[in-house]
Formats: sequence, C-alpha cells, structure tokens
Amino acid sequence: MKPTHSRTAFSVILLLGLVNACSLASDLKFYVSPTGDDAWNGQAAVKADVDGPYHTLEHARDEIRKLKATGMLAGQGVTIEIQPGVYEFSKVLELTEVDSGTEAGPIVWCAKAGSEVRFVGGKVVTGWAPVTDPAVLDRVDPTARTEVWVADLKPMGIADYGQPSGGWVSPSGSNTELFFADQPMTIARWPNKGFVHVANVTDEQPVDVRGTKGSKVAKIFYDEKETGDRLGRWAQEKDLWLHGWWFWDWAEERQQVQSIDTTKHLITLREPPTHPFGYRKGQWFYVFNALSEIDEPSEYYIDRQAGLLYFWPPSPIGESQACVSVTPTILTMKNVQNVTWHGITFETTRSAPVTISGGSNNCLAACVIRNCGGNAVSVSGTNIGIEGCDIYGCGDGGVVMDGGDRATLTPGNNYVDNCHVHQFARWNRILKPGVKVSGCGNRVTHNLIDNAPHMAIQFGGNDHVFEYNEIHSVVYESNDAGVIYAGRDWTMRGHQIRYNYIHHIYGLGGRGCVGVYLDDMFSSANIYGNLFYKVPRATFIGGGRDTTIANNVFVDCNPAIHVDARGLGWASGSYDTQVAQFKAMPYQSELWKGRYLGLIETLDQDPMAPCGNVIMRNICFGGKWDEIEAKAQPGVNLADNLIGEDPQFVDAANGNFQLKDNSPAFKFGFERIPLEKIGLYQDPKRASWPVTSEIRPPDVPEPKPAASIVDPSKE
Repeated sequence: MKPTHSRTAFSVILLLGLVNACSLASDLKFYVSPTGDDAWNGQAAVKADVDGPYHTLEHARDEIRKLKATGMLAGQGVTIEIQPGVYEFSKVLELTEVDSGTEAGPIVWCAKAGSEVRFVGGKVVTGWAPVTDPAVLDRVDPTARTEVWVADLKPMGIADYGQPSGGWVSPSGSNTELFFADQPMTIARWPNKGFVHVANVTDEQPVDVRGTKGSKVAKIFYDEKETGDRLGRWAQEKDLWLHGWWFWDWAEERQQVQSIDTTKHLITLREPPTHPFGYRKGQWFYVFNALSEIDEPSEYYIDRQAGLLYFWPPSPIGESQACVSVTPTILTMKNVQNVTWHGITFETTRSAPVTISGGSNNCLAACVIRNCGGNAVSVSGTNIGIEGCDIYGCGDGGVVMDGGDRATLTPGNNYVDNCHVHQFARWNRILKPGVKVSGCGNRVTHNLIDNAPHMAIQFGGNDHVFEYNEIHSVVYESNDAGVIYAGRDWTMRGHQIRYNYIHHIYGLGGRGCVGVYLDDMFSSANIYGNLFYKVPRATFIGGGRDTTIANNVFVDCNPAIHVDARGLGWASGSYDTQVAQFKAMPYQSELWKGRYLGLIETLDQDPMAPCGNVIMRNICFGGKWDEIEAKAQPGVNLADNLIGEDPQFVDAANGNFQLKDNSPAFKFGFERIPLEKIGLYQDPKRASWPVTSEIRPPDVPEPKPAASIVDPSKE
C-alpha cells in the first residue's frame, strides 16, 4: 500500500500560499482588518480618512446587502478578503438568503493568502495572580500550592459559566471551558488517567437486562482501596461531579454528587437525571470539577459561585494565551446559496462554531475548526461541502450532515471530503462521531478520522457513499461499538461502503468492538473493496438482510465476518417498531421498487430472519474467518473466499497489503483495491500539508498475529 501520510507523530503544518481563494470571485472586492474602521470604504490601502478596510464582518455583510438592494451588483461576484489577526465574536455572525451569491457570481469570504485568520468565540483571560488565600491553599493538593494561579472572570464581563453536564442523553454546549496555548485544558479530575470502578450498587429497584443486573437507583458504592483517603477532600467540594459509564459501555453520563457517606462508602448522585439504564457493579467512572484534585499541569477549576478560575498552567502563565469559551456559535447560514468560506480558523465556542441550514452550493474549504464545546459544524441543505478542513478538539463530534429527501430518493449531494477529523468527542464521549450522515444521497470521501473514544462514522437514511477514508484508533473507550455504524431500519438502503482502510481498532480493555456495524436488523449495504487490519469483528451483520460483503481484505481480524439471527431471539420484541418504520416509507412506489429490488417482499417473508446476505471473494489472513450463528447460516451465501492460503501481499511486514500479480485471489475473480487512493490528498483546498497522525496503542497487550487464519470448520 502506498502510504498517504506519516503515522508516527501528530503535527499540523499550515498550508501557506498555495492558492489565493480570494481570486475566486474577484468582480468586486472588500477588505476587513482588526485595525480597520467601519467608517472607511472597505478597500485595501489607507489613503485618506475614508479609505481602508472595514473593521467588522457584519459591516462588510451589510454593505454588500445595500449594493444588492440597489441592483448595483447585477450578478457580480463579491470577495471579502480578511486580513490576518484574531477576531473575537461576542455574538453570532448571521447570513440569510439575502446574503447569497449566484452560480456565476459567488460570494467568497477568505483569509488573505498565506495568513492566519482566527474567529474566536471566547475571551482572553487576564489578571492572573498566584493563589494566596489560606482556605484555598488548604484545599489544593500540596504539589499544586506553589503552581496554581487564579483569575477573576467577573471584571471581564463573564457571568454565565454554564454547567459541566453532558453525556449520552444530556444536552451539551453550555459549559465554559479553558484553552491555553490553543489546547483544551482538563477540568480537575481523579484519577488523572483512566477510571475507578463501581464496587457495588444498592438492591433498590433492581434491573435485569438479559442477565445483566443492576439498579435504577442513583447510588453507588466505592472501594476505599481504590479511592484511598480522597473522600475527605471531596466532602468540601461545592460542585462535585462524576462521569461514568454506568450500565452499558456505550452510554456514559455526567451526574452531580448529592452526598458522600464515608461510613457506608456510598455516593448518592443528584436526581434528576437518573441514568436511563441504571447502574451496575464493575462499571467505571472518574471524579471531576474538584478544586482539591488540581494536582498536575493543565488542570483547572471554576468556582461558579465566586466567578474565580483556578489553573495550573503547563507552561509559564505569561508565555501563552489563556482563553475561556463564551459564545455558543460564531457563524450561521440560513437558506444561503453560493457562498464559500476559505482558510478561516473557527474556535473556542461553547457549541458548534458553524451552522449551515438550508440553502445550496455552499462550502467551507481549507478551514480549521477546533476547540469547541459541541460538534464542529452542522450542515443541512443541498450541494454543501466541507472540504479540506482540519477538525479537532471538539467537545462532541465533527460534522453532522443532513440533506436530500428519503421519500422521493432525491439526493442531497452534500459531502465531507479530504478532511482530517481527530481528537473529537472530547467532552461527550459516546455517539458523537467524526461524521454523522442522514437524509439521502450524501457522501463522505477521502477523509482521515482518528483518535476518538467512540465511532468514526454514523449514518442513517438512503444511498450514501463512504469511500476512500482512512480510519484508525477510534472506539478506544467503548465496546459493543462500531467504527462505521448504522442500525434498526429495513428501509435505509442503497449504501456503498467501499475502498476504506480501517485499522488498529481494539475497544476498551481488549474486550472487542466492531468495524462496520450494521446493528439490530439494519439491512442492505454493499461493503466492498475495503482493507481491515487489526479490527475485531471487522464486518458485523446484526440480524439484517440483503447485505453484500465482497472483495475485502481482512488481516489479523477476530473475526473477519459476524452474522447473527438476533431478530429470531432476544431482539424479536422490536418487530412492531420495525414494521411501523417500514410502512412509514413509500416502499410500494415504482421508484422504490425499481431502486431496491426485493424490498417490497420483505413483509411477506419473515422480516426478522437474516436472509439474502452474500459473502464472497474476500481474503482473510491471520486472525479468524467467521462467526456465523447457526440460525443465520441458511440466509448467508458464502462463495469464493480465500481462507487459509497466503494471498501474496507485496510487503505485509511494512503495511503494504496490495496483492502481487501472482496472488491466488485473482483466480476467484478478486479485483485489485485502489489502496493508493485512500485517505487525504494534497490540494489547494487542504488546510494543512503534510498531515501526520499517531496510531494509538491498545490499552492491553494485543494477541500475537496468527501465521494463518483459524477456520472454524476445522476447530
């Protein structure tokens, strides 16, 4: 395989001067600068009292509106060149339909070529002083007493500090966070890495889910052998929280502590909310939002009553800038057409920095979207692209994309292409993917998605394409979780999952997770031409039908193929819900019958039985081949798979899994996978180049790769 980029260390190198995006719509040009003046004429040079760039983007927007209202633009394109510097946003910049361009005359907002333009939704923290209050020093860990600084946020006009809530079901985006030297800092927590375990739960309101037992009551017992004498510290905390994976590995939640009983070793959590699934022994959590737990660099704590920020900086406080998030969003575009943003950094917001709703033919290109409290960008409409962007440090996921109409199978043609999405789900860890896609006919292509605690891609809807993506080092904090995930609907058909490279996936504690996960009877996807390397349960059909797994390469996967018949067993209770979803769509229309052959007969058969699944012309080397439940075997067509024979890779020892010309797989009709096209590519619309990405090691030793696959028929 031809490497697309180095994978030894993470770095970002700004792309400078490769393209001047401001020439894209050069009919009419305005300039904006931090040193400009809205009383000037918006031109580049300061020649007189009226000549020079504008000071604010709002004023540039309003001047363009005036020109359009008087008919002076007459279809011309407009460029707004934004000069280098930091632009603080105390309120959102709103674009509406009147701010649209045309196909022939688009409107382009762009950074000056070769410069750094930063849109910041936070405030720089000033007035730092060493902590001298004896009461505070007494609470702070002894190692931190000479290291912690304090700043009063109130004189800076910051009075709303939000709440450190969030999780699987709780809303996010309301919490004030601290960033230092352009990196997110950590709310003081214990343990600093990893988790402590639930020693037991009460026997009140017991819950039993197929033999997994717990309690609905928000009380947990801790083990003093794990916590030591820390409970005495925590008793003094004003606003202590726990972040736990309370019942299932895939449903975490932050909850505030109501009381701690050190005699009974019992922590009672404040209600509401009560976690919807309950609490059970052996699950894991950590303690956070505790002044007493500032015990290493990068940790901070906000006293929300006093408005004081305490911080142990990772480097001298005066050498880098500290900033707290204030504004929820920087840019919204509603029903806008033919507008491009190029080369801008959006950062330090409490929620999504950019929201695009409705409209068409819009693009974010070569932008950096980072260090936000919510998702990076939310997109709906048609022909809207997120292209060449670097997206990282998001509290939630990366791109949430919707578009197209399922009933009429009209494609949205929205896309995420050539983006590096990493270190996301920083705050809410579960169900916050790098890219989430719904609607009809959208695509996710040529992206690098890596280093996140849960899934990389989640999708629903119809006719989406996921191709040429590289994904690694995700779902590292969960199990029963998929790298690419969809679930629970027979009608969400027509998806292409092809030519992706998914590798180094382990799950938490080595207990396993899933590559492409079609959960709970999800049906009809074409999984074709992908390379899976070190992925447990690389492809997973969870009781569904009409799925094809063909022409893939599986190396050291355990197993490569999983098919079960859950709809005939423990998941049979979802029948009524599945049928209702099915009947809600126009599956009897000529359009649907022509597009999805066999769909109309679904209810005439046993729709809960897996059938029509085809697994053919795959290569499996190392690991284990299949895991097919006996009840599912009649519905699986296995043919021409290369199992237990050397496939003749070009250089497997160095990660080149392309096939030599003499590979025996070609005799079965295997088609060469275009591995050299997978991943990011150099382009004027890339935010950075080259791109490097660190592979995360497993948290437990991985098993040694087998010399050949394990064929279950011979076990």
